[in-house]
Amino acid sequence: MFRPTREPQAKRHVRTSYFVVGEGILADSGEEGPAQPTAASTVAALRKFQFSRLGPPAKPAQLLDRPAREELAQAMTKAGPQPDSNNPAVPAGFTYLGQFVDHDLTLDATAVRLEDEVTVRQLLQGRSPALDLDSLYGLGPDHRFDRRFYEDDGLRLRTGTTQGLPDPGGDHIVGLPLGGFDLPRAGQGSLISERRRPLIPDGRNDENLVVAQIHSAFIRFHNRVVADLVNKGVSSAVLFETARETVVKHYQWMLRHDFLTRIVDPGVVDEVFTKGRRFFEPAAGEHERPTMPIEFSVAAYRLGHSMVRGAYNWNRIFDNGKGTLPLLFRFTGTSGILSPPPADAGDPEAGSFERLPTNWIADFRRLFDFREAGRDDLGVPAEKFNLAKRIDTQLVNPLADLPLGSFGGRGAPAPDPIELNLAFRNLTRANMMSLATGQQMAKHLGVKPLLPSDFENGGGAQLSEQLRKKLTANCPLWFYILREAEANGSGRLTGVGGRIVAEVFHRAMEGSRYSIVRDPFWRPFLSPVADRNAEKVFEMTDLLLYAFEGRADLLNPLGD
Repeated sequence: MFRPTREPQAKRHVRTSYFVVGEGILADSGEEGPAQPTAASTVAALRKFQFSRLGPPAKPAQLLDRPAREELAQAMTKAGPQPDSNNPAVPAGFTYLGQFVDHDLTLDATAVRLEDEVTVRQLLQGRSPALDLDSLYGLGPDHRFDRRFYEDDGLRLRTGTTQGLPDPGGDHIVGLPLGGFDLPRAGQGSLISERRRPLIPDGRNDENLVVAQIHSAFIRFHNRVVADLVNKGVSSAVLFETARETVVKHYQWMLRHDFLTRIVDPGVVDEVFTKGRRFFEPAAGEHERPTMPIEFSVAAYRLGHSMVRGAYNWNRIFDNGKGTLPLLFRFTGTSGILSPPPADAGDPEAGSFERLPTNWIADFRRLFDFREAGRDDLGVPAEKFNLAKRIDTQLVNPLADLPLGSFGGRGAPAPDPIELNLAFRNLTRANMMSLATGQQMAKHLGVKPLLPSDFENGGGAQLSEQLRKKLTANCPLWFYILREAEANGSGRLTGVGGRIVAEVFHRAMEGSRYSIVRDPFWRPFLSPVADRNAEKVFEMTDLLLYAFEGRADLLNPLGD
């Protein structure tokens, strides 16, 4: 969720170029203004993750110039006291589950793992804008490159072990290495940065500690499914694919029935999943691969940036807001150095830790509400629980100054400070793509547009009169979608944003190898809570309860 401008594509979250079907490659030239499409050979085109355009492109006169983008970005990330914008319906873990999902949707295996000489079919299969957990599984245990993510049995995914503190100060547990609570790491190489590297298909899942811990939980989920299938005597010949299908379908069910309805108007979600898509690839053939609409990737799905907190009650050690956003970047191998201050987090070779320190293991009870699954014993006091920020036009101030490591920029010259501002980067990326304005998309999708009064200053970003007039006429799509959620008072996407997100999720599930959309009679069966299993309920808390065996000492190994 948090990456910017010029690093190699394989290490990026935000790309330097987009292959847009029907237009060609739109590449960032470093100049102001929209990118100019360039033609590509067939193979070169196939090697690009394929994007599409859902709506019309904006005209140059409809795009915000740099001073206006700077002003808007600064208003969205203004420092100082802000109104309480916690969303009581969304535990904070869903912010980073959303980031995990984003990396699943946008992993481009063709850019980083396929050999130079490959077939067209391999190129197409390596690119996956589908909800199939390829960021967890890669190209599978039989692929000569990706088998390193698996145990020797070719069934289970590798896990990582934390690093105990050398001087635990009487806190016995934090002095111990604990298996299964860190991502697997390379552990080899002449440089400490090489040894810290996460041994997972998508290194972006180690760019902040929350998404890294969620990825570790999904590894545990898969391995638990494998263990259960072994105990049931499932043939080894089909065991891995049976496990993967089970995991993927439960994951999709959780996204459709739990995650999506928390961030999108449930009425829109239900309409799309019962009546089908109206705008995005509405009649796709069975063997057609999904594309990725730039309106989703560059605007609508960046809703999660608004949900980020500046600080978290992380665990009993880093409590009372001590789990700050900068520290959650620091204690990773992709954005940080896994080591505490005073080591310089901007220097990838600084620090002495090569694995996650044990005292930074997540307390999942503070990120997801297990009382929703009937496990009151796994609840925490309200003042210890972390809620997501409401979806609106205000971002927490730390996002105005991203660490260079969060977008692969360590070792490069320091950019203009405004280029470290996440809001500015989002707005500039949209300009590069000539992304449709919010007003254009409202007309295209046939939804009620925002009124001029909806741009009046309220609880979100405070706008100058001049900027407000510009946005009333031509509003960047990302800001427009956040303003829709802000104006409707629900904290959920609706209108333009709700329609785009719901339809893309539906198509991404339909286009997966294993799909609850194509298998509409499938129902979940893994919830450890008997009555929820009977009612075919499977939410993120059910997934975690299954993965962690319903045990408090695994969901929170550091204890209270």
